Amino acid sequence: MILGAIIGDTVGSIYEFCNHKSVDFPLFDPRCEFTDDSIVTVAVAKWLVTDKEHTFEKLEECLVDFGKRYPNPMGGYGGGYLTWLFYPQKLKSYGETEPSKSGRHPYNSWGNGSAMRVSAVGWAFETLEETLEIAKRSAEITHNHPEGIKGAQATAAAIFLARNGKSKREIKDYIEHTFGYDLSRTCDEIRPKYHFDGSCQGTVPEAIIAFLESNSFESAIRLAVSLGGDTDTLTCITGGIAEAFYKEIPQWIVDKILSIIPSEFKEILENFN
Repeated sequence: MILGAIIGDTVGSIYEFCNHKSVDFPLFDPRCEFTDDSIVTVAVAKWLVTDKEHTFEKLEECLVDFGKRYPNPMGGYGGGYLTWLFYPQKLKSYGETEPSKSGRHPYNSWGNGSAMRVSAVGWAFETLEETLEIAKRSAEITHNHPEGIKGAQATAAAIFLARNGKSKREIKDYIEHTFGYDLSRTCDEIRPKYHFDGSCQGTVPEAIIAFLESNSFESAIRLAVSLGGDTDTLTCITGGIAEAFYKEIPQWIVDKILSIIPSEFKEILENFN
């Protein structure tokens, strides 16, 4: 559980700023590393394990703790999130949002960071309603723009439906009907003109489409990489959904990612599972 998201992030890490528009590539290039996507994904998993009330206070604590211990990940944190982590006094206030005790407050982001970190939420709850509510909570601590919340909810919902045995058609229909994403396009149609897009609305649909066209966990990751864009985040989202749907990841891929990630990541994953 949630290993798929970390695998996707790591495989896509070297293509974020140098897109590879093909499914033909070594799955684990020697340069591959986990990025900020994996760091915040594990932080959210720790939040779910250690705080049964799922409070904003504990979520902030987990995100900030991991941010401070991994301050310079491959690819770097997004600008707004970096400010939220380390320079919250510089954040612009939106609306009447009250800051936390630390002075941090959400910054109206529609960025794909809310979707890339949410995969654990899709695994953690027994109802779709609770999944959507906690996905919203996990997003709005930073990404309280409607598109930021929608991206997190759509990703978590896709994982929830996939792990509960829904077909790809059922997942596609639910996401399109509930969130308004256009999932009718194909990877071949998207690939030629698709470029870096850090928004939820420009990343989550494409990530889901890569999953829908796949026939295995590995093929989902390869299709996601081949689209380009914000590759590590796109493949992180695709990997989380694909793991839930296909139920297993080839052992050699599992062994490889476990040789890359820190021991504390593995401990949190074991506790979450």
